[in-house]
Amino acid sequence: MMPPEQETASITTATSNIGPSSIVLADWTETLTVHAEPSVSSVNNMSSCSQDDQTFQAQREPVLSRFTILTASLRPVTLKFADVACTVSLSTKGNWLTSSEPKSTRTVLNGVSGIVRPGELLAMLGPSGSGKTTLLTALAGRLSGKVSGTITYNDQPFSSSTKRKTGFVTQDDVLYPHLTVLETLTYAALLRLPKKLTEEEKKEQAEWIITELGLSRCRHSVVGGPLFRGISGGERKRVSIGHEMLVNPSLLLLDEPTSGLDSTTSQRIVATLRGLARGGRTVITTIHQPSSRLYMMFDKVVVLSEGCPIYSGMASRVMEYFESLGYSPGFNFMNPADFLLDLANGLVPDTRSQDDQLGLHGRLDHHDDQNSVKQSLISSYKKSLYPVLISEIIRNDQGPVLSSSSLGSSEVQWTTSWWKQFKVLLRRGLQERKHESYSGLRIFQVMSVSILSGILWWHSNTSHLQDQVLLPCSLRSEFQALCKLAA
Repeated sequence: MMPPEQETASITTATSNIGPSSIVLADWTETLTVHAEPSVSSVNNMSSCSQDDQTFQAQREPVLSRFTILTASLRPVTLKFADVACTVSLSTKGNWLTSSEPKSTRTVLNGVSGIVRPGELLAMLGPSGSGKTTLLTALAGRLSGKVSGTITYNDQPFSSSTKRKTGFVTQDDVLYPHLTVLETLTYAALLRLPKKLTEEEKKEQAEWIITELGLSRCRHSVVGGPLFRGISGGERKRVSIGHEMLVNPSLLLLDEPTSGLDSTTSQRIVATLRGLARGGRTVITTIHQPSSRLYMMFDKVVVLSEGCPIYSGMASRVMEYFESLGYSPGFNFMNPADFLLDLANGLVPDTRSQDDQLGLHGRLDHHDDQNSVKQSLISSYKKSLYPVLISEIIRNDQGPVLSSSSLGSSEVQWTTSWWKQFKVLLRRGLQERKHESYSGLRIFQVMSVSILSGILWWHSNTSHLQDQVLLPCSLRSEFQALCKLAA
């Protein structure tokens, strides 16, 4: 059975039915615009209330303009990727004692294709090591030179303008440990939001993000780090997501945003991502074993098995597709995500008892059975789904793109001035190191290391980023040793 041939009509219908009521922020904004109709008895008092209505209108318009940056995407992005492949080298360099070993390579991705339009939420499923994070990083434009295939954004290759419209949340949270949640998001808002907003409006957007992500309880708690305790891991993940939600990205990519969270918090995170997608954004996330409630929120899914796709399409039709291939759940009301992960691992659900299944899993030929199932699913994908995806990708279905003149006038400018960035960064640095004691020697030490590092790496190659990070640390340690000897 062939999968559904065209998905454009259903997507267009779903997108056309989307209104501001699907987003919590839009509901909140719309509530401000609703006012009660006056009764007949109050018509005579209309003239006395006109001045109050004008005052209310003047107060309401700035509030609406502040949060329009989060209500809808300004520049929708249609992401298309076809035959994406990635191969890494596993060879180790030999020294003067041992000869170098022959080069061996490993295929991390092999022929992954798909299309995500504005307003859609795509989830990448697969067991650990299947290449989900690698594919997400490639779509974010962070694996240049290592990826083959075609990845386009509104039928255009990756560029600096696309990078500015892309938000990426990594799996590991990189935050300042001594700052509170409110301080972290406030400094991010001051640095990254447009300068047309005032400082108070930027702070209010940070407050809205805290409320939306359920961080009000820990807003004044420090983030924490490996050396001392702060907020929980789930709260730290939500702070990282809030960093990217502040800048209103047209394309938002997240690497396992629900890891370490309970089911209720995970549902709230995914519901927030779905609301962002309904605002005209393209949202892509990797997720590890979601619940059935989370799976129902996905518009599309890509299932990977050892780097090879076994499904790419609408999430609501995945069960129908695998049933046409002869694979059906072992019992009714099974979580579709669990069923897909079993197939990605080469496990075919059956109705036998658990003892029989354990005995089957202990056989020596069970690994061969798993490989045969995987190869069967991969070949079925190439025969059934792959031609439909390629025909849909090459179709001229470009999203709305602004003219080059309008793009050049808005994207060349920085969101904040150099002096504003310097003041905010200086204040954030002092706030981060407020637990330390300041002295003239320490300030001289930091300034000297900063100047030396800047001189040594001025106009250097960005490929040597690891050396640039390690050199200031070594200079600082040596400078501290010299200061102790001098003391």
